[in-house]
Amino acid sequence: MDGEPNETYITLGGHVEVNRYRYLYFLIMLTVFILIICFNITIVCLIWKNKNLHEPMFIFIAALLLNSAVFSAAIYPKLLIDFLSEKQTISYSACLFQFYLLYSLSGSEFLLLAGMAYDRYVSICKPLQYPNIMRKTTVSIFLGVAWLVPSCQTAVSAILSANMKLCNFTLEGIFCNNLIYTLHCVRSRTLSVFGIFALVDSAIFPMLFILFTYSKILIISCRSQREVRRKAAQTCLPHLLVLVSFSCFCAYDILIARIGSDLSKTVRLIMTLQAVLYHPLFNPIIYGLKMKEISKHLKRLFCRPKVF
Repeated sequence: MDGEPNETYITLGGHVEVNRYRYLYFLIMLTVFILIICFNITIVCLIWKNKNLHEPMFIFIAALLLNSAVFSAAIYPKLLIDFLSEKQTISYSACLFQFYLLYSLSGSEFLLLAGMAYDRYVSICKPLQYPNIMRKTTVSIFLGVAWLVPSCQTAVSAILSANMKLCNFTLEGIFCNNLIYTLHCVRSRTLSVFGIFALVDSAIFPMLFILFTYSKILIISCRSQREVRRKAAQTCLPHLLVLVSFSCFCAYDILIARIGSDLSKTVRLIMTLQAVLYHPLFNPIIYGLKMKEISKHLKRLFCRPKVF
């Protein structure tokens, strides 16, 4: 319409043989998306429903899984639409919004993992002080910081990117990640400096804090009785598995803007799909199988005796 402002559209050029395999792609990704939502929401509801799971550790797990569900909801619907479309395009404003959701939720993930690491540190290393330290107020502050800080930081990056002039209108990916910087005519020093600051603040510092707390836990556990070592392994191993998998995804995402041109389109697609498939799908499986209390409630939910 004449009265509407012109909208800039970006072509998502990371798809491979989408016209040939569109229905296979769609079926696989739809199945995965349904599983991700069902798995994550099931455990979140389980924790919310059972009062004996209303402890800081399980609250952090519920927040982490809710984060994964929203993260997937920001990516998969657009992917599914693209698989059935003749052209894979997205408006630049919608692309920036997806970018905002992707990185604000990713930053929240690191901070939530840091909160979980602190909870385990206090529980194992300072058990007598645990009730006084990990109160509802403390948990609420952790959750508020985990969601608010990355959200504000990513909003600044998105706003700065919105004011940048575009010279390239093809993004070599299947969704809007930091490859949007390759669309800009010139590299913004302000944007680059702020991006490094946000990375350090939302990812590097939390990761160093997590490594520090788990090192302290390991030292205390080695000096303690067998029961303490068993408790540490049972509760900390799932967190470490999630941290390692998510860190690998973030490392790839940061490097893709620099090494992407050296990789074939098929390799980039496979790596990207692994990043968005593995983490949100296996998080609830890891916690559901490895966390004894959650596993016990899942068995009660799905293995109830039949009444004839």
